[in-house]
Amino acid sequence: MIRTLVITAATAAALGLSPTAFAQKSNYGTAEEAKAMLAKTVAALKADKQKTIEMINKGEGGFLDRDLYPFCSNVSDGKVVAIGNPDAKQLMGVDTRTLNDAAGTKFGMDLYEAYLKPEGQITEVNYRFARPGPDKKPVPKISFVTKVGDLGCGVGYYK
Repeated sequence: MIRTLVITAATAAALGLSPTAFAQKSNYGTAEEAKAMLAKTVAALKADKQKTIEMINKGEGGFLDRDLYPFCSNVSDGKVVAIGNPDAKQLMGVDTRTLNDAAGTKFGMDLYEAYLKPEGQITEVNYRFARPGPDKKPVPKISFVTKVGDLGCGVGYYK
């Protein structure tokens, strides 16, 4: 019995010190993490829309994780009402349909068209956008976008 206990303790110690136990998150979010944040955003908006919009805009409650953040616009007029990216607050109140990236891609229209699809349908939108942080160079980004009631929301990851 003591031998079994010692072997079990040694195995647990070895596993606890394995490299995977010390694995750190990447500095960048993944597609899977973006999809999970979108699901969290949808659930939170359905539970308490106003509180969720406030939390997104403040980057609180897990609505800002490294370079992952949600964004939402009114379906009625396309105006941005929530964005978790602290470096993109100038987009608040802007009509999504007018957004173009540095390459001239009219990604705002692609976002808006995704907002008009049936609720729960997720559309991928590709464009270039700057990550949160000091580097303002636009990089390729894929956003997962869906309709949530009277809002269109998305969460994207940078490639």
